[in-house]
Amino acid sequence: MSNFADVMDNFTIRLENGIAANPEVRLAGPVNICIENGQQVAVCGPNGAGKTLLVNILLRQYPLLDKRETEYGQGIRGGDIRHITFRDSYGSADSTYFYQQRWNMTEMGESPVVGDSFPYVSDSEWKDSLFRLFDLALIWDKQLVSLSSGEMRKYQLARSLAVRPRIVIIDSPFIGLDRETRDMLCKLLEELIARWNMQIILVVARPEDIPSFITHVIEVKDKVCCPMKDLKTWLSTAKSHVPTLSDELIRLMHSLPESDMDSDEIVRCSQVSLRYGKRCILDRLDWTIRKGEHWALLGRNGSGKSALLSLVYADNPQAYACDIALFGRPRGTGESIWEIKRHIGYVSPEMHRSYSRHYPAIDIVASGLHDSVGLYRKITNEERDSCRVWMKIFGVSDLEERDFYNLSSGEQRMILLARAFVKNPSLIILDEPLHGLDTRNRSLAMQIIKAFCQQPQKTMIIVTHYPEELPSTIDHQLTLVRH
Repeated sequence: MSNFADVMDNFTIRLENGIAANPEVRLAGPVNICIENGQQVAVCGPNGAGKTLLVNILLRQYPLLDKRETEYGQGIRGGDIRHITFRDSYGSADSTYFYQQRWNMTEMGESPVVGDSFPYVSDSEWKDSLFRLFDLALIWDKQLVSLSSGEMRKYQLARSLAVRPRIVIIDSPFIGLDRETRDMLCKLLEELIARWNMQIILVVARPEDIPSFITHVIEVKDKVCCPMKDLKTWLSTAKSHVPTLSDELIRLMHSLPESDMDSDEIVRCSQVSLRYGKRCILDRLDWTIRKGEHWALLGRNGSGKSALLSLVYADNPQAYACDIALFGRPRGTGESIWEIKRHIGYVSPEMHRSYSRHYPAIDIVASGLHDSVGLYRKITNEERDSCRVWMKIFGVSDLEERDFYNLSSGEQRMILLARAFVKNPSLIILDEPLHGLDTRNRSLAMQIIKAFCQQPQKTMIIVTHYPEELPSTIDHQLTLVRH
């Protein structure tokens, strides 16, 4: 990193010996950063390392000791910097949001549509480029709350880029995006850098998520902000610890009480259609899943993957107008939602979005025992012990009493995965389960998923935009096409 005295006015963001005044948001040491003009930067580090704390310090979100503050370069104001957070990919969960809202279209009230909430763009050429890249025409008339996680990510990116900011900070830039859109986003960012001299700062959890246009890396580990290095130098020394799921934990997982069903047929969809207004999501779909099968549910953003799972999991009221049977019982023949969900473990972007209140992490895991968003009853000692077992398997035992809302996004995702598995269910539904995970946690979660599927009679449906995330136990595939 260049000496602070040498760069003078050749910087865009600079902070020397910065220490947050509030100990709860303080890194382990002072922050010394100088990002110069033309440097494209990745802030990289494992889940819970302090990457978000660092970004918030640079954005002047936290008061610093000695009344110092982050300096911005000449001509740069706070409004010239746009920050897109991890939770933005799911939309904002405000006081009016509730779990399943996306599927209860009649209860959306005055929820704005994309076109009405998109900022005015005076440059028609730039607006056309955004429309083409992010397929905005396909979602322009959709209500925001109805967007898929991938569509929401596209919307948030396009909305932030609409004003053509000087600096763009993006947390987990490729989360929720299919491969084609990830490639197009990289090309757009490269064009922004070359044509408009825009500066990009990406916050990533894995070296594999750093695109080729990045020139420098700021590593954050154990709440310490390391000196900035050029990309090539940093990659030559970067090391990631990839754990191995121990035989002891595998045996423990396989010995736990199971939620089992006698039916050989787990899911049956016959000529299932799903529409919202004039938009067709699913059109006469036939799908049968038998006990012990492991399915990959694939398709581009907005093709209806999460919508289909909402029908299976009984989150979507239209499920009762469809010919769907679960565990051999046709939907609408007297079974309750809770009887259906008792044998299913589930994690999804909508679920992650819904947990926006302050609960101890173990209560989040325990809510999976009762299929609720939040814990509204006292759990027994036996239930608490079961939660602790799954938190141990997922390597998050030390987070038991931590406030879930204040955990990093990756730590939250590991807690939600423990929640999905806590019943040792007959059917596990994993909708983009590895969002935001670093190399260690991603590898650990993949090993757990594989070990789970190796148990006799366990059935799985997994959604992902990354083929390498699919476990080797996958034996069936369904690919949806956007209508």
